Amino acid sequence: MSTSHPFAKAWCMMDLNISFKWRIYFFVCALIFGVSYGEIRYVLPEEMKRGSVIGNVALDLGLQARLVSGRARLVIDDEHQYVTLNQNKGHIVVNERIDREILCAKKSPCSFTLEIVLEDPLELFAITIEIQDVNDHAPVFPKNEINLEISESTSAGTVFLLDSAVDPDVGINSLQTYSLKGNEHFVLKQHTRADGSKYPEMMLQSNLDREKQSEHALILTAVDGGEPQKSGTVKINVSVLDANDNAPIFTQSSYKATVLENVSPGAVIAKVSAEDADQGYNGNIAYSFTHQKDDSSCPFEINPVSGEVKLTGELDFEMYPSYEINIQAKDPWGLAGASKLMIEVADVNDNSPVITMTSYSGKISEDSPYGTVVALISVQDKDSGRNGQVHLTIEENLPFKIKSSLRNYYTLATEKILDRERHSKYNITLTATDEGVPALSSTKVLSLEVTDVNDNAPAFIKDNYITQVMENNPPGVSLLQVHAGDPDVGQNARISYYLIDSEINGNPASAYFSVNTESGDIQSLRSFDYEQLKEYKIRVQAQDGGSPSLRSNTTVIIRVQDQNDNPPQVLYPVQTGGSMVAEMVPRSADVGYLVTKVVAVDVDSGQNAWLSYKLQKGTDRALFEVGLQNGEIRTIRQVTDKDAVKQRLTVIVEDNGQPSRSATVIVNVAVADSFPEVLSEFSDFPHDKEYNDNLTFYLVLALAVVSFLFITCLVVIISVKIYRWRQSRILYHSSLPVIPYYPPRYSDTMGTGTLPHNYNYEVCRTTDSRKSDIKFGQANSQNVLLMDPSSFGTIQRIQSEKSILDETHSPVEVS
Repeated sequence: MSTSHPFAKAWCMMDLNISFKWRIYFFVCALIFGVSYGEIRYVLPEEMKRGSVIGNVALDLGLQARLVSGRARLVIDDEHQYVTLNQNKGHIVVNERIDREILCAKKSPCSFTLEIVLEDPLELFAITIEIQDVNDHAPVFPKNEINLEISESTSAGTVFLLDSAVDPDVGINSLQTYSLKGNEHFVLKQHTRADGSKYPEMMLQSNLDREKQSEHALILTAVDGGEPQKSGTVKINVSVLDANDNAPIFTQSSYKATVLENVSPGAVIAKVSAEDADQGYNGNIAYSFTHQKDDSSCPFEINPVSGEVKLTGELDFEMYPSYEINIQAKDPWGLAGASKLMIEVADVNDNSPVITMTSYSGKISEDSPYGTVVALISVQDKDSGRNGQVHLTIEENLPFKIKSSLRNYYTLATEKILDRERHSKYNITLTATDEGVPALSSTKVLSLEVTDVNDNAPAFIKDNYITQVMENNPPGVSLLQVHAGDPDVGQNARISYYLIDSEINGNPASAYFSVNTESGDIQSLRSFDYEQLKEYKIRVQAQDGGSPSLRSNTTVIIRVQDQNDNPPQVLYPVQTGGSMVAEMVPRSADVGYLVTKVVAVDVDSGQNAWLSYKLQKGTDRALFEVGLQNGEIRTIRQVTDKDAVKQRLTVIVEDNGQPSRSATVIVNVAVADSFPEVLSEFSDFPHDKEYNDNLTFYLVLALAVVSFLFITCLVVIISVKIYRWRQSRILYHSSLPVIPYYPPRYSDTMGTGTLPHNYNYEVCRTTDSRKSDIKFGQANSQNVLLMDPSSFGTIQRIQSEKSILDETHSPVEVS
């Protein structure tokens, strides 16, 4: 028992044998609260009785008053509770039997560690208990007797190794010496190993004589160094054997046997025998194989008594076609005779042919010519004779054939032209069959890839692509995507798309369309106008990436769909800015009287060009109606004298597009039976209402043009006057007669405006234009009246004309 070390604070190092979890617990507590730590060591012998006091920890650690209040407890990191704590007395006592040999075996010194833990405040104390060995084990030999047989011819100095005794104690209590009690023929030698253990040897120091003494009894004693000493003994029985002077002799100098290589293990292959002239024990013979190589695997064994040779393993003719085994017959004294056993292994067809690819790339180009070698194949069969004759074949439906080259070598060659697009890969099954009975065969599957060449041009899915696009499309819109397929692979199947340039309306097609090289997407570069061109036809080319490259073409038709982007255009009646057109309706007109017809067109197509006519407003909406489809203006009631002479109708023309577009036309209708009445009424038409927003610009432009023409004419007239004056001066002074020149009377026979000049008329004009009279001759029909708004009293010309609509009445134009 030793005293405890001084107490340490939280950072003191604990004993290395403390369990890991308590070290962590202790460390955490030390950081948070602070803890005291101390260490004490006790030494005690093993095998102490249960309840024996090991030490007074309360006294040794100065904890007499805290063991109970601090709830002291032992922490033992072991499944055995060898010791326990008596809190009342402060003693550590033995709780279980402590066997040093079980606890530590040969380890020295032997100890174990435990901890005492006190709470509030937390304190931890390590206690190391060292177990001292006591001599509680005697040396023990593994056997009770040792039997030795020694020939009387054994020479002196021969050593015999004896069994060692075992003592589990350590140190001085372990085995120390050996001693031998016997006779003068033997002496004992003791040796020490590297670990300190000792072992005995017995040496023959004088020759034995069986005739004098055939048996010797010896006692070998092993003694330890403990107090008191303990020992163990073993009896050695030495039997002296008689000397042998005759060696065994085999009945044959050599033996021969033949065996099939497929014989099962355990079969008897041969039997050998030998004779010994000695009698009794000296005549006993033991058979064995000799001179075996260390690396040889001899699949035979010989019965040491009967001399039968049996098969213990598998035979393989191809590896070992024969065996030559040395046999020895030995008597108990070591005299031996020798012979040989020759074993011939007979071949059977037990090996299947082995197919080896001597040269094989696994690929072949599809344009390879007929007879191209694909692979060089080696076929080997380890059997001999007909068992080793092999034939190689393949399936008949493949475009390949097998040719025999050298012995056991074959070539695989093409028999037909290959097409990768039909068969890109071939799995060729090679079958090798030998001629044995029964025949053995083996197969090998070759995976042959046919590599591509550029022998297929790209092919479009369609010969013609047709798509539609709405007019007024934004530039850059995608129209459609063309696609071409190429059964080739790799670069040979990489397709690029190009636009074949052609002319559209005198411009190259590339000015209208573009083709994405990679995707084949066709885009517009312009905005299309259905009224200009309704259909575009272009050519697109697909080209692969092979060398040389192959290509194909397709036609793409782009049809422009109409959009309602044009309003209707009124053809009749013509709207003029300088005169008023009036249609005459007699007061005697009946219901349904055709006044005129509004004619309009729309350059759009389809339903965008379907026109409808509506009367938007009029002087008397109850008098006229407009045909919804034909634009005819007819009376819907009887004309009366109360109806105003001036009738102004506004007709709107709408198309059927979405959204619809429209145009308006103003129709002036004169309800009168005579032209004077019309003239008097239409003189009041205000022209100011016909002006549009651009009137000022046109007036300024007209004024500038008129001024320029006036000045030009003035200059021309002055120039002409001067020229004539000079000519007249020349003629005046000359003697030639003067012949005056008069231009022919002007006669307008072709007519102007819309009326032919087949009328004779007189005009009587007064200062009041409303009281002027007109007298004219009747023509075929009475149609149009032209009136000049600036001088309503003067009638310049009147003419009649057939309407383009072949109606009986036509408009009256007043100028």
